[in-house]
Amino acid sequence: MNQPLQTFSFNGQIQPQHHAYFKQYGVLHFKQFISKNTVAVFLAEIRNIEQHLIARNITRVNGIPLKYGIGTDGKTIIQRIAFASAFSDTLRSFLNSEALGALTALLTPYRGRIGENEKDGLVVNHYLNSGDSSFTRLGWHTDSPRDLFLGSRIKPMLNVGLHLDDCPYENGGLRVLPGTHNQGLWTLFFKKKYFIDHTPDKKETGFSITAGDLTIHDGRLWHRVQQSPFTGEKSRRRVMYIPVVTGAYHPKDANSATPFYHHLAGIRRSPLLFNRKEKQPALPLLPELNG
Repeated sequence: MNQPLQTFSFNGQIQPQHHAYFKQYGVLHFKQFISKNTVAVFLAEIRNIEQHLIARNITRVNGIPLKYGIGTDGKTIIQRIAFASAFSDTLRSFLNSEALGALTALLTPYRGRIGENEKDGLVVNHYLNSGDSSFTRLGWHTDSPRDLFLGSRIKPMLNVGLHLDDCPYENGGLRVLPGTHNQGLWTLFFKKKYFIDHTPDKKETGFSITAGDLTIHDGRLWHRVQQSPFTGEKSRRRVMYIPVVTGAYHPKDANSATPFYHHLAGIRRSPLLFNRKEKQPALPLLPELNG
């Protein structure tokens, strides 16, 4: 690993040193953004959401496919949930908290907002190495080309990850190429083969994560998710990803089409869905989220 990234504490506001570090490297790591008790509450909420979706055979939410897999106990799990806050008052309240709202200052002079109903909404990723797991890693990519697939110009955005499991560097997890957010359009589009390339880069670095930590990366930053070298419970990594966006408001709903970038990333219906039907109606956003 290259020089470890600096870690910070969050006191409710983005400070000048945070701005300076983020501008240079395109990434921030806040230790213990939430408490262990809050981590446990969020994990319980996610389990309830997962059970709700599985029981109703839901395979898409607002046009975004869910990624099903099999857990270590042989039972069905969902390894990628989109728009998770649509099913939880607790998670919705967190998205509207002052603490998360303060992170939008990193987008100054642009006016940022929490994209609860936009892009893929609040995403819960559940990485697990098991014999039937379908989600163990993610290849090199940036987040910015999503705007092009949606028919708009690339706009500044943040991808905020709230980590719900301990994950030392040796256990895999998020890898980034610091500073690549400042290297222009050629680097943005052609530095790596999107989602196909999983090769470690000599300039990459990663994180030693404790449950409750929060990471932020610029949408233009090249990053990937390294597969854990372990199997079973030791490989489990659950992360909630929150988009912080700028520009015109583009909410999703139950009639939204599946964006092309999901096909590019290979995020499609898993064969582990057995007899679930691809054209199952998606669950709409709750009425109070449509405004």
